[in-house]
Amino acid sequence: MNRTDTTIHFHSRPLMERLDLYLVGQGMGFNTGLEKRRRLHEAYALDALSDCQLALMGMSRADIPAFVFADLFGA
Repeated sequence: MNRTDTTIHFHSRPLMERLDLYLVGQGMGFNTGLEKRRRLHEAYALDALSDCQLALMGMSRADIPAFVFADLFGA
C-alpha cells in the first residue's frame, strides 16, 4: 500500500452499477445524478446489510435500487 495515497473510497462499485442500470431502465425525465446522490445514504445502508438481513426484509441486493426509488417509479 502506498502511504502517500490519501484517497479513501467508501462506495460499492456493484451497488453503483445496479443503481445506474436501474435508472437507465426507468427512463429519463429528471436529473438522475441529483436524485441518486440524495438517496445514496439509504442505498449504502441497505447494501451494508447481510443477504440474510435483506431476505428478512423480503428483498435481495438486486432489489435495492427499486426499493430506494420506489416513491418515484413504484415498486
